[in-house]
Formats: sequence, structure tokens, C-alpha cells
Amino acid sequence: MSTTPKIDLHMHTTFSDGHFSPSELLLKVKENNINIVSITDHDSVNAIEESIAIGKDLGIQVIPGVEISTDVENQEVHLLGYFLDINSTDLQKYLSFFRDERFQRAKRMVRNLNNLGFEISMDDVLEVAKGSAIGRPHVALVMLEKGYVEDFYEAFHKYLRDGGPAYERKIHVSPKSALKLINNAGGLSFIAHPSNMKESILMTLINAGVDGIEVTHPSHSNYQKKFYRGIVNQYCLLESGGSDFHGGKKNDEQNLGKYLLPYKHYQEMLQILIR
Repeated sequence: MSTTPKIDLHMHTTFSDGHFSPSELLLKVKENNINIVSITDHDSVNAIEESIAIGKDLGIQVIPGVEISTDVENQEVHLLGYFLDINSTDLQKYLSFFRDERFQRAKRMVRNLNNLGFEISMDDVLEVAKGSAIGRPHVALVMLEKGYVEDFYEAFHKYLRDGGPAYERKIHVSPKSALKLINNAGGLSFIAHPSNMKESILMTLINAGVDGIEVTHPSHSNYQKKFYRGIVNQYCLLESGGSDFHGGKKNDEQNLGKYLLPYKHYQEMLQILIR
């Protein structure tokens, strides 16, 4: 590449809670002149193989990634894994188990909504999910499509948020187990979008052995980016960043091409991987 590559290491497809298929997403990536991306679906790497093949045709490098959940101090925390061997046996076992757990959790949330008077079924949720790893966004979309809420965010803030009347906790692996899972699959681990994270949780994850922090993210203010960059430098961690692009009802089209990782930080990741 004659010019410095544009890099976005956080985006989702229809294999989790994204609106676009791998091919649709990568065409949008191409339109925004982004050169290197990571597909980081929740609890799924099923989009990776197809995305890599499409990316080659479009001149886009696709890094195998995933976004998984853990629990620290009773707060759900997301971790990003990059450069994964998607055929890792342990990784595949984990992803299979947690996709089933996502289904069971959705059933409990639907039951809670039924008890609140909403006429929603699991068939409705499955129709929206279309075979992807089921999450709260799919339940929210059903509520929106049925006219129970005015927008996607009302469904979350009134009913599905942590502690909300329809909320159900997920089963989580411990931080050390989650990090071991990523590292054993040959990957690098990053704390995802820590904007609402207590510093004690951040330190727990750093002490558990996380490789880096997602510094650039739409939810981060300039002050927060400076703060997390300081943590990265202080603890000799890696820096990541991306748009966390979903598309569709999330109305985040403007984020593509705007939240990019400086190339030097991508090079630092590669240097760690070849050691």
C-alpha cells in the first residue's frame, strides 16, 4: 500500500447483532476506503472464513476476531480477541456453549416481557436473528417492529438494560479463563469500550493479563481516549480501536471511516505476534 492503511478493528455482521451480511459490510468498508478490518461478532467466528475470501477480492485485509463477555465485580465486561485461529477446539467449544446460553437467556427475557404484557415469542426473536448468535438487540428489534417502543434505545433503557424489568444475566467465564481462551487460540486480547468501567475493573483485567485496551471507540470522549492511552503507556499494553459498527436500527453509518486505529499500533500488534 502506497498510503497509510485505514484500520477499523471492531465491527459486526448478521452472524451476531450486526445488520449487514459479511459481503454487504465489506462493500461498505470498501466505500469508506478502509483497508484493514476485524470482524468481531459476539460469541461467533462464523463470518470469518467468508469475510476473508470476500476481503481478498476487494483488497481488504480481514483479521479474525471475536467479542466475548466476562464478569468483573458483577458487571458485564466485553473482551475483543484478534488474530485468532478460528479452528481452535477450545474456542469452538466455548462459542457453541455460549450461543446455546444466549438462546436460553433470550427465552427468559421473552418470558419476562410476556409477564409485563408484551405479546412476543421466541419465534419472533429467531426470525429477527436469522440464525445468528442471539442477543438483547434482537429482542429489542422485535419490540420495535411490534410497535411496543418508539426506537431501539427505548427498548434497552426501559426494559433490557442491566437490572431492567426484562433483563436476565448471562453466564460468564472468569476474566482469566476468557483471556486464556483468546491467547490459546493464538490471539491478542483487548478490553472493549471501557468508557463506563470503574478503574478497579480495569486494573483487575490488566492484572489478569489482558494484552491491550480499545482506546478509540464512538463512546469515548477525547478526555477518555487520553486517559486510556495513558494507561496503555503506563502498563506497556497494546492499543486498539474501531467503530463498533452494527448498521441498521443503530443508526451508526456515520461511524464507518471515522474511528480508526493508527497504523503504528497495528504494527505493534504484529510485532508481538511474531515474537
